[in-house]
Amino acid sequence: MKAINAVRVGGVDVLPLVEGGKGVSVSTGLSAGSWAAAGGVGTVSLVNADSYDEDGQPVQQIYRGRTRRERHEELIDYAIRGGIAQAQIAHEQSSGKGRVHANILWEMGGAERVIAGVLEGAKGLIHGLTCGAGMPYRLSDIAARFGVHYYPIVSSARAFSALWKRAYNKTAHLLGGVVYEDPWRAGGHNGLSNTENPLNPEDPYPRVVALRKLMREFGLGDTPIIMAGGVWWLEEWQDWIDNPELGPIIFQFGTRPLLTKESPIPEAWKQRLLTLKEGDVFLNRFSPTGFYSSAVNNSFLQELRERSERQVAFSPEPVGEHVAAYGVGARKRLVFVTPTDLEHIHAWEAQGFTEAMRTPDSTLIFVTPERGREIVTDQVDCMGCLSECRFSNWSQREPEFSNGRKADPRSFCIQKTLQTIAHAHGPDQELVADNNLMFGGTSAWRFGTDPFYSNGFVPTVKQLVERIMTGR
Repeated sequence: MKAINAVRVGGVDVLPLVEGGKGVSVSTGLSAGSWAAAGGVGTVSLVNADSYDEDGQPVQQIYRGRTRRERHEELIDYAIRGGIAQAQIAHEQSSGKGRVHANILWEMGGAERVIAGVLEGAKGLIHGLTCGAGMPYRLSDIAARFGVHYYPIVSSARAFSALWKRAYNKTAHLLGGVVYEDPWRAGGHNGLSNTENPLNPEDPYPRVVALRKLMREFGLGDTPIIMAGGVWWLEEWQDWIDNPELGPIIFQFGTRPLLTKESPIPEAWKQRLLTLKEGDVFLNRFSPTGFYSSAVNNSFLQELRERSERQVAFSPEPVGEHVAAYGVGARKRLVFVTPTDLEHIHAWEAQGFTEAMRTPDSTLIFVTPERGREIVTDQVDCMGCLSECRFSNWSQREPEFSNGRKADPRSFCIQKTLQTIAHAHGPDQELVADNNLMFGGTSAWRFGTDPFYSNGFVPTVKQLVERIMTGR
Protein backbone atom coordinates (compact mmCIF):
# COMPACT_ATOMS: atom_id res chain seq x y z
CA MET A 1 0.00 0.00 0.00
CA LYS A 2 1.34 3.42 -0.98
CA ALA A 3 1.84 6.08 1.67
CA ILE A 4 -1.18 8.32 2.15
CA ASN A 5 0.18 11.84 2.41
CA ALA A 6 -1.44 15.10 3.39
CA VAL A 7 -2.82 17.36 0.68
CA ARG A 8 -3.45 21.09 0.50
CA VAL A 9 -7.15 21.90 0.80
CA GLY A 10 -8.28 25.48 1.09
CA GLY A 11 -4.83 26.60 2.17
CA VAL A 12 -4.45 23.96 4.90
CA ASP A 13 -2.70 20.58 4.88
CA VAL A 14 -5.12 17.77 5.75
CA LEU A 15 -5.45 14.04 5.25
CA PRO A 16 -6.88 13.29 1.79
CA LEU A 17 -10.08 12.00 3.40
CA VAL A 18 -13.42 13.78 3.18
CA GLU A 19 -16.62 12.89 4.97
CA GLY A 20 -19.43 12.99 2.45
CA GLY A 21 -22.41 15.18 3.28
CA LYS A 22 -25.75 13.46 3.95
CA GLY A 23 -28.79 15.66 4.35
CA VAL A 24 -31.72 15.94 6.76
CA SER A 25 -30.07 15.52 10.15
CA VAL A 26 -27.54 12.80 9.20
CA SER A 27 -24.25 14.65 8.60
CA THR A 28 -24.17 16.50 11.92
CA GLY A 29 -21.70 18.73 13.68
CA LEU A 30 -20.66 15.88 15.96
CA SER A 31 -19.77 13.59 13.07
CA ALA A 32 -18.18 16.33 10.95
CA GLY A 33 -16.24 17.80 13.84
CA SER A 34 -14.93 14.38 14.82
CA TRP A 35 -13.78 13.71 11.24
CA ALA A 36 -12.00 17.07 11.12
CA ALA A 37 -10.41 16.43 14.53
CA ALA A 38 -9.00 13.19 13.10
CA GLY A 39 -7.18 15.28 10.48
CA GLY A 40 -9.49 15.14 7.48
CA VAL A 41 -12.33 17.24 6.10
CA GLY A 42 -15.62 16.93 7.97
CA THR A 43 -18.91 17.91 6.35
CA VAL A 44 -22.07 19.20 7.98
CA SER A 45 -25.26 19.12 5.95
CA LEU A 46 -27.32 22.28 5.62
CA VAL A 47 -30.33 20.32 4.32
CA ASN A 48 -32.83 20.77 7.15
CA ALA A 49 -30.34 20.16 9.91
CA ASP A 50 -31.46 19.88 13.53
CA SER A 51 -31.48 22.86 15.86
CA TYR A 52 -31.92 22.43 19.61
CA ASP A 53 -34.02 23.77 22.46
CA GLU A 54 -32.78 25.02 25.84
CA ASP A 55 -32.57 21.43 27.11
CA GLY A 56 -30.40 20.36 24.17
CA GLN A 57 -33.19 18.36 22.53
CA PRO A 58 -33.78 18.52 18.75
CA VAL A 59 -36.48 20.99 17.80
CA GLN A 60 -39.28 19.16 16.01
CA GLN A 61 -39.89 20.81 12.66
CA ILE A 62 -43.63 21.49 12.79
CA TYR A 63 -45.21 23.64 10.08
CA ARG A 64 -48.07 25.91 11.06
CA GLY A 65 -48.39 28.07 7.96
CA ARG A 66 -51.70 27.89 6.12
CA THR A 67 -50.16 28.11 2.64
CA ARG A 68 -47.21 26.42 0.99
CA ARG A 69 -45.44 29.75 0.72
CA GLU A 70 -45.83 30.37 4.45
CA ARG A 71 -44.57 26.86 5.26
CA HIS A 72 -41.68 27.39 2.83
CA GLU A 73 -40.56 30.38 4.88
CA GLU A 74 -40.76 28.27 8.04
CA LEU A 75 -38.62 25.60 6.38
CA ILE A 76 -35.93 28.11 5.46
CA ASP A 77 -35.90 29.44 9.02
CA TYR A 78 -35.53 25.90 10.43
CA ALA A 79 -32.73 25.16 7.96
CA ILE A 80 -30.73 28.29 8.80
CA ARG A 81 -31.02 27.79 12.55
CA GLY A 82 -30.12 24.11 12.19
CA GLY A 83 -27.15 24.82 9.95
CA ILE A 84 -25.75 27.38 12.38
CA ALA A 85 -26.20 24.98 15.29
CA GLN A 86 -24.38 22.16 13.50
CA ALA A 87 -21.55 24.45 12.39
CA GLN A 88 -21.04 25.53 16.00
CA ILE A 89 -20.97 21.92 17.22
CA ALA A 90 -18.51 20.92 14.48
CA HIS A 91 -16.22 23.82 15.36
CA GLU A 92 -16.17 22.88 19.04
CA GLN A 93 -15.73 19.16 18.31
CA SER A 94 -12.82 19.73 15.90
CA SER A 95 -10.93 22.03 18.29
CA GLY A 96 -9.66 23.96 15.30
CA LYS A 97 -8.17 20.90 13.58
CA GLY A 98 -8.76 19.74 10.03
CA ARG A 99 -11.41 21.44 7.96
CA VAL A 100 -15.19 21.78 8.32
CA HIS A 101 -17.20 22.10 5.12
CA ALA A 102 -20.93 22.52 4.60
CA ASN A 103 -22.91 20.56 2.03
CA ILE A 104 -26.17 21.58 0.42
CA LEU A 105 -28.33 20.42 -2.48
CA TRP A 106 -28.69 23.17 -5.06
CA GLU A 107 -32.22 21.93 -5.77
CA MET A 108 -33.19 22.29 -2.12
CA GLY A 109 -35.93 24.86 -1.59
CA GLY A 110 -34.39 28.23 -0.78
CA ALA A 111 -30.85 26.86 -1.09
CA GLU A 112 -29.17 30.21 -1.72
CA ARG A 113 -30.95 31.87 1.19
CA VAL A 114 -30.04 28.98 3.49
CA ILE A 115 -26.36 29.04 2.51
CA ALA A 116 -26.14 32.80 3.02
CA GLY A 117 -28.05 32.68 6.30
CA VAL A 118 -25.83 29.97 7.78
CA LEU A 119 -22.57 31.60 6.65
CA GLU A 120 -23.74 34.91 8.08
CA GLY A 121 -24.73 33.34 11.40
CA ALA A 122 -21.69 31.07 11.72
CA LYS A 123 -18.93 33.38 10.50
CA GLY A 124 -15.52 31.75 10.43
CA LEU A 125 -16.80 28.31 11.42
CA ILE A 126 -17.26 26.88 7.91
CA HIS A 127 -14.23 26.66 5.64
CA GLY A 128 -15.79 25.45 2.41
CA LEU A 129 -19.06 24.89 0.53
CA THR A 130 -19.82 21.63 -1.24
CA CYS A 131 -22.82 21.63 -3.54
CA GLY A 132 -24.44 19.36 -6.10
CA ALA A 133 -27.82 17.99 -7.21
CA GLY A 134 -28.22 20.46 -10.02
CA MET A 135 -26.00 23.04 -11.71
CA PRO A 136 -24.96 25.48 -8.96
CA TYR A 137 -23.73 28.36 -11.14
CA ARG A 138 -24.09 30.93 -8.35
CA LEU A 139 -22.17 28.86 -5.79
CA SER A 140 -18.96 30.73 -6.63
CA ASP A 141 -20.65 34.10 -6.12
CA ILE A 142 -21.82 33.08 -2.65
CA ALA A 143 -18.37 31.72 -1.78
CA ALA A 144 -16.76 34.98 -2.90
CA ARG A 145 -19.22 37.02 -0.87
CA PHE A 146 -18.22 35.22 2.33
CA GLY A 147 -14.58 34.48 1.48
CA VAL A 148 -14.79 30.68 1.63
CA HIS A 149 -13.66 28.03 -0.83
CA TYR A 150 -16.20 26.12 -2.89
CA TYR A 151 -16.33 22.51 -4.10
CA PRO A 152 -18.87 21.79 -6.85
CA ILE A 153 -20.10 18.22 -7.25
CA VAL A 154 -20.13 16.95 -10.84
CA SER A 155 -20.45 13.57 -12.50
CA SER A 156 -18.73 14.41 -15.78
CA ALA A 157 -16.14 16.73 -17.34
CA ARG A 158 -18.92 18.18 -19.45
CA ALA A 159 -20.83 19.37 -16.39
CA PHE A 160 -17.77 21.06 -14.92
CA SER A 161 -16.99 22.73 -18.25
CA ALA A 162 -20.43 24.33 -18.27
CA LEU A 163 -20.01 25.59 -14.69
CA TRP A 164 -16.51 26.92 -15.34
CA LYS A 165 -17.30 28.78 -18.54
CA ARG A 166 -20.47 30.36 -17.20
CA ALA A 167 -19.34 31.35 -13.70
CA TYR A 168 -16.39 29.70 -11.97
CA ASN A 169 -13.63 31.18 -14.15
CA LYS A 170 -14.32 34.52 -12.44
CA THR A 171 -13.51 33.15 -8.96
CA ALA A 172 -10.90 30.50 -9.72
CA HIS A 173 -8.83 31.46 -6.67
CA LEU A 174 -11.58 30.15 -4.36
CA LEU A 175 -12.16 26.86 -6.18
CA GLY A 176 -10.83 24.51 -3.50
CA GLY A 177 -11.50 21.30 -5.40
CA VAL A 178 -13.90 19.51 -7.70
CA VAL A 179 -15.91 16.55 -6.41
CA TYR A 180 -16.35 13.80 -8.98
CA GLU A 181 -19.38 11.87 -7.71
CA ASP A 182 -19.76 8.52 -9.43
CA PRO A 183 -23.37 8.52 -10.67
CA TRP A 184 -23.67 4.74 -10.40
CA ARG A 185 -22.05 4.12 -7.01
CA ALA A 186 -22.64 7.13 -4.75
CA GLY A 187 -25.44 7.20 -2.22
CA GLY A 188 -28.35 9.63 -2.29
CA HIS A 189 -29.20 11.64 -5.40
CA ASN A 190 -26.97 10.97 -8.40
CA GLY A 191 -26.16 12.82 -11.59
CA LEU A 192 -26.90 10.24 -14.27
CA SER A 193 -27.64 11.86 -17.60
CA ASN A 194 -30.36 10.70 -19.96
CA THR A 195 -27.71 9.16 -22.22
CA GLU A 196 -26.20 6.98 -19.47
CA ASN A 197 -27.50 3.52 -18.63
CA PRO A 198 -28.30 3.13 -14.91
CA LEU A 199 -27.76 -0.63 -15.25
CA ASN A 200 -24.32 -0.32 -16.87
CA PRO A 201 -21.82 1.33 -14.47
CA GLU A 202 -18.82 2.87 -16.18
CA ASP A 203 -15.24 2.74 -14.92
CA PRO A 204 -14.61 6.01 -13.05
CA TYR A 205 -10.93 6.21 -14.01
CA PRO A 206 -11.30 7.42 -17.63
CA ARG A 207 -14.07 9.79 -16.57
CA VAL A 208 -11.83 11.36 -13.92
CA VAL A 209 -8.90 11.48 -16.37
CA ALA A 210 -11.17 13.42 -18.75
CA LEU A 211 -12.07 15.79 -15.93
CA ARG A 212 -8.41 16.36 -15.04
CA LYS A 213 -7.51 16.98 -18.70
CA LEU A 214 -10.18 19.65 -18.90
CA MET A 215 -9.12 21.22 -15.60
CA ARG A 216 -5.53 21.46 -16.85
CA GLU A 217 -6.79 23.33 -19.89
CA PHE A 218 -8.35 25.80 -17.45
CA GLY A 219 -5.12 26.12 -15.42
CA LEU A 220 -6.40 23.91 -12.61
CA GLY A 221 -3.78 21.17 -12.75
CA ASP A 222 -3.02 21.43 -9.01
CA THR A 223 -6.64 21.76 -7.86
CA PRO A 224 -7.64 18.51 -6.11
CA ILE A 225 -10.27 16.18 -7.51
CA ILE A 226 -12.30 14.50 -4.78
CA MET A 227 -13.33 10.97 -5.76
CA ALA A 228 -16.77 10.17 -4.29
CA GLY A 229 -18.86 7.04 -4.67
CA GLY A 230 -17.79 3.43 -4.23
CA VAL A 231 -14.69 4.21 -2.14
CA TRP A 232 -14.23 1.63 0.63
CA TRP A 233 -10.61 0.41 1.05
CA LEU A 234 -7.91 2.78 -0.17
CA GLU A 235 -5.70 -0.15 -1.11
CA GLU A 236 -8.21 -0.74 -3.92
CA TRP A 237 -7.45 2.78 -5.17
CA GLN A 238 -3.68 2.90 -4.70
CA ASP A 239 -3.14 3.21 -8.46
CA TRP A 240 -4.90 6.58 -8.15
CA ILE A 241 -2.55 7.85 -5.44
CA ASP A 242 0.39 9.94 -6.71
CA ASN A 243 -0.73 9.19 -10.25
CA PRO A 244 0.59 11.97 -12.55
CA GLU A 245 -2.23 11.40 -15.03
CA LEU A 246 -4.81 12.18 -12.34
CA GLY A 247 -2.97 14.83 -10.34
CA PRO A 248 -3.96 15.53 -6.71
CA ILE A 249 -6.69 13.11 -5.61
CA ILE A 250 -8.70 13.11 -2.39
CA PHE A 251 -11.14 10.37 -1.39
CA GLN A 252 -14.62 10.95 -0.05
CA PHE A 253 -16.45 8.54 2.25
CA GLY A 254 -20.19 8.99 2.52
CA THR A 255 -21.53 5.56 3.46
CA ARG A 256 -18.89 4.31 5.92
CA PRO A 257 -19.38 7.23 8.39
CA LEU A 258 -23.02 6.13 8.79
CA LEU A 259 -21.80 3.28 10.97
CA THR A 260 -19.88 5.13 13.68
CA LYS A 261 -20.54 5.99 17.31
CA GLU A 262 -20.98 9.64 16.36
CA SER A 263 -23.44 8.92 13.56
CA PRO A 264 -26.92 10.12 14.62
CA ILE A 265 -28.92 7.59 12.61
CA PRO A 266 -31.15 5.19 14.59
CA GLU A 267 -29.78 1.88 15.83
CA ALA A 268 -32.19 0.00 13.54
CA TRP A 269 -30.63 1.72 10.52
CA LYS A 270 -27.12 0.83 11.71
CA GLN A 271 -28.08 -2.81 12.23
CA ARG A 272 -29.69 -2.94 8.79
CA LEU A 273 -26.39 -1.80 7.27
CA LEU A 274 -24.63 -4.78 8.85
CA THR A 275 -27.03 -7.25 7.21
CA LEU A 276 -27.09 -5.88 3.64
CA LYS A 277 -26.24 -8.17 0.76
CA GLU A 278 -24.79 -7.17 -2.60
CA GLY A 279 -27.58 -5.73 -4.70
CA ASP A 280 -29.67 -4.59 -1.71
CA VAL A 281 -28.85 -0.97 -2.59
CA PHE A 282 -29.85 0.13 -6.07
CA LEU A 283 -30.65 3.13 -8.25
CA ASN A 284 -34.27 4.19 -8.58
CA ARG A 285 -36.12 7.14 -10.06
CA PHE A 286 -38.95 7.63 -7.60
CA SER A 287 -37.48 10.78 -6.04
CA PRO A 288 -39.63 13.92 -6.37
CA THR A 289 -36.50 15.72 -7.61
CA GLY A 290 -36.56 13.73 -10.84
CA PHE A 291 -32.97 12.61 -10.22
CA TYR A 292 -31.90 9.01 -9.86
CA SER A 293 -31.11 8.11 -6.26
CA SER A 294 -29.41 5.20 -4.52
CA ALA A 295 -31.21 3.64 -1.55
CA VAL A 296 -31.76 0.41 0.36
CA ASN A 297 -34.37 -1.90 -1.11
CA ASN A 298 -36.77 -1.96 1.83
CA SER A 299 -40.57 -2.00 2.13
CA PHE A 300 -40.71 1.71 1.31
CA LEU A 301 -39.12 1.29 -2.12
CA GLN A 302 -41.00 -1.94 -2.76
CA GLU A 303 -44.33 -0.15 -2.22
CA LEU A 304 -43.31 2.61 -4.64
CA ARG A 305 -42.31 0.06 -7.25
CA GLU A 306 -45.58 -1.84 -6.86
CA ARG A 307 -47.51 1.43 -7.01
CA SER A 308 -46.06 2.18 -10.44
CA GLU A 309 -46.59 -1.38 -11.63
CA ARG A 310 -50.32 -1.02 -10.98
CA GLN A 311 -50.54 1.57 -13.75
CA VAL A 312 -52.49 1.88 -16.97
CA ALA A 313 -52.70 4.52 -19.68
CA PHE A 314 -56.05 6.20 -20.25
CA SER A 315 -57.72 8.51 -22.74
CA PRO A 316 -60.45 11.07 -21.94
CA GLU A 317 -62.39 9.78 -24.95
CA PRO A 318 -62.54 6.54 -26.94
CA VAL A 319 -59.59 6.35 -29.30
CA GLY A 320 -57.72 3.43 -30.86
CA GLU A 321 -57.67 0.48 -28.45
CA HIS A 322 -58.79 2.67 -25.53
CA VAL A 323 -62.49 1.85 -25.78
CA ALA A 324 -63.28 0.31 -22.39
CA ALA A 325 -65.02 2.83 -20.11
CA TYR A 326 -63.93 3.20 -16.48
CA GLY A 327 -65.24 5.60 -13.83
CA VAL A 328 -62.64 7.50 -11.80
CA GLY A 329 -63.18 9.14 -8.44
CA ALA A 330 -66.27 9.69 -6.33
CA ARG A 331 -68.15 11.10 -9.32
CA LYS A 332 -67.05 8.20 -11.53
CA ARG A 333 -65.95 10.43 -14.36
CA LEU A 334 -65.41 8.28 -17.40
CA VAL A 335 -62.04 7.65 -18.98
CA PHE A 336 -61.17 4.97 -21.49
CA VAL A 337 -58.61 2.19 -21.18
CA THR A 338 -57.86 -0.90 -23.20
CA PRO A 339 -60.00 -4.00 -22.49
CA THR A 340 -56.89 -5.83 -21.28
CA ASP A 341 -56.06 -3.04 -18.85
CA LEU A 342 -59.63 -3.02 -17.60
CA GLU A 343 -59.15 -6.66 -16.63
CA HIS A 344 -55.99 -5.68 -14.74
CA ILE A 345 -57.92 -2.93 -12.96
CA HIS A 346 -60.63 -5.34 -11.81
CA ALA A 347 -57.95 -7.73 -10.51
CA TRP A 348 -56.26 -4.92 -8.54
CA GLU A 349 -59.58 -3.76 -7.13
CA ALA A 350 -60.27 -7.30 -5.94
CA GLN A 351 -57.00 -7.10 -3.99
CA GLY A 352 -58.08 -3.86 -2.28
CA PHE A 353 -56.37 -1.35 -4.58
CA THR A 354 -59.59 0.50 -5.35
CA GLU A 355 -58.34 4.09 -5.42
CA ALA A 356 -57.46 5.32 -8.92
CA MET A 357 -55.09 8.32 -9.00
CA ARG A 358 -54.21 10.34 -12.08
CA THR A 359 -50.59 11.03 -12.99
CA PRO A 360 -49.19 13.86 -15.16
CA ASP A 361 -48.54 11.31 -17.92
CA SER A 362 -52.20 10.44 -18.57
CA THR A 363 -52.01 7.22 -16.61
CA LEU A 364 -53.83 5.88 -13.58
CA ILE A 365 -52.20 4.15 -10.64
CA PHE A 366 -54.15 2.04 -8.17
CA VAL A 367 -53.63 2.15 -4.42
CA THR A 368 -55.61 1.34 -1.30
CA PRO A 369 -57.98 4.07 -0.05
CA GLU A 370 -55.74 4.52 3.00
CA ARG A 371 -52.65 5.03 0.85
CA GLY A 372 -54.58 7.38 -1.42
CA ARG A 373 -55.58 9.57 1.53
CA GLU A 374 -51.97 9.61 2.77
CA ILE A 375 -50.67 10.68 -0.65
CA VAL A 376 -53.19 13.52 -0.93
CA THR A 377 -52.51 14.70 2.63
CA ASP A 378 -48.75 14.75 2.01
CA GLN A 379 -49.26 16.72 -1.21
CA VAL A 380 -51.50 19.26 0.50
CA ASP A 381 -49.04 19.64 3.42
CA CYS A 382 -46.11 20.47 1.09
CA MET A 383 -43.65 22.95 2.61
CA GLY A 384 -41.54 23.50 -0.50
CA CYS A 385 -38.46 21.56 0.58
CA LEU A 386 -37.29 21.39 -3.06
CA SER A 387 -36.90 24.13 -5.63
CA GLU A 388 -39.31 22.06 -7.70
CA CYS A 389 -41.23 18.98 -6.60
CA ARG A 390 -42.93 16.63 -8.99
CA PHE A 391 -44.83 14.93 -6.12
CA SER A 392 -46.70 18.07 -5.01
CA ASN A 393 -46.20 20.28 -8.14
CA TRP A 394 -44.54 22.98 -5.95
CA SER A 395 -42.01 25.36 -7.48
CA GLN A 396 -40.28 28.23 -5.70
CA ARG A 397 -40.51 30.31 -8.88
CA GLU A 398 -42.85 33.27 -8.57
CA PRO A 399 -45.61 34.14 -9.13
CA GLU A 400 -47.40 30.80 -9.57
CA PHE A 401 -45.23 28.73 -7.23
CA SER A 402 -46.10 25.71 -9.38
CA ASN A 403 -44.12 23.58 -11.81
CA GLY A 404 -47.05 23.72 -14.21
CA ARG A 405 -47.81 20.00 -14.04
CA LYS A 406 -50.22 17.85 -12.08
CA ALA A 407 -48.94 16.42 -8.82
CA ASP A 408 -47.48 12.95 -9.34
CA PRO A 409 -48.75 10.25 -6.93
CA ARG A 410 -46.03 7.84 -8.06
CA SER A 411 -43.51 9.78 -5.99
CA PHE A 412 -43.44 10.77 -2.29
CA CYS A 413 -42.78 13.58 0.20
CA ILE A 414 -39.02 13.36 0.64
CA GLN A 415 -38.91 15.80 3.56
CA LYS A 416 -41.41 13.71 5.54
CA THR A 417 -39.73 10.35 5.03
CA LEU A 418 -36.16 11.56 5.66
CA GLN A 419 -37.14 13.41 8.82
CA THR A 420 -39.03 10.34 10.01
CA ILE A 421 -36.20 7.84 9.52
CA ALA A 422 -33.52 10.19 10.88
CA HIS A 423 -35.39 10.59 14.17
CA ALA A 424 -36.76 7.05 14.61
CA HIS A 425 -35.21 6.28 17.98
CA GLY A 426 -38.25 4.74 19.67
CA PRO A 427 -39.27 1.10 20.22
CA ASP A 428 -40.78 0.86 16.72
CA GLN A 429 -37.67 2.15 14.95
CA GLU A 430 -37.10 -1.09 13.04
CA LEU A 431 -40.57 -0.84 11.50
CA VAL A 432 -40.07 2.86 10.80
CA ALA A 433 -36.70 2.25 9.16
CA ASP A 434 -38.18 -0.41 6.88
CA ASN A 435 -41.00 1.87 5.76
CA ASN A 436 -39.06 5.03 4.98
CA LEU A 437 -36.37 6.08 2.52
CA MET A 438 -32.96 4.74 3.57
CA PHE A 439 -30.24 6.27 1.42
CA GLY A 440 -26.92 4.47 0.96
CA GLY A 441 -24.10 3.96 -1.51
CA THR A 442 -24.07 0.78 -3.59
CA SER A 443 -21.06 -0.50 -1.61
CA ALA A 444 -23.02 -0.51 1.66
CA TRP A 445 -23.28 -4.31 1.51
CA ARG A 446 -19.58 -4.40 2.39
CA PHE A 447 -20.35 -3.62 6.03
CA GLY A 448 -21.36 -7.28 6.33
CA THR A 449 -18.16 -8.63 4.76
CA ASP A 450 -15.50 -6.21 6.03
CA PRO A 451 -13.72 -7.84 9.03
CA PHE A 452 -13.44 -4.40 10.65
CA TYR A 453 -17.13 -4.68 11.55
CA SER A 454 -16.97 -8.29 12.81
CA ASN A 455 -19.32 -9.16 15.66
CA GLY A 456 -21.27 -5.96 15.09
CA PHE A 457 -18.36 -3.66 15.92
CA VAL A 458 -19.22 0.03 15.52
CA PRO A 459 -16.13 2.29 15.55
CA THR A 460 -15.73 5.89 16.56
CA VAL A 461 -14.94 8.32 13.76
CA LYS A 462 -11.34 8.45 14.99
CA GLN A 463 -11.07 4.65 14.81
CA LEU A 464 -12.60 4.64 11.32
CA VAL A 465 -10.15 7.25 10.01
CA GLU A 466 -7.23 5.35 11.53
CA ARG A 467 -8.48 2.17 9.85
CA ILE A 468 -8.83 3.90 6.48
CA MET A 469 -5.29 5.23 6.75
CA THR A 470 -4.00 1.63 6.87
CA GLY A 471 -5.48 1.13 3.42
CA ARG A 472 -8.47 -0.79 4.74
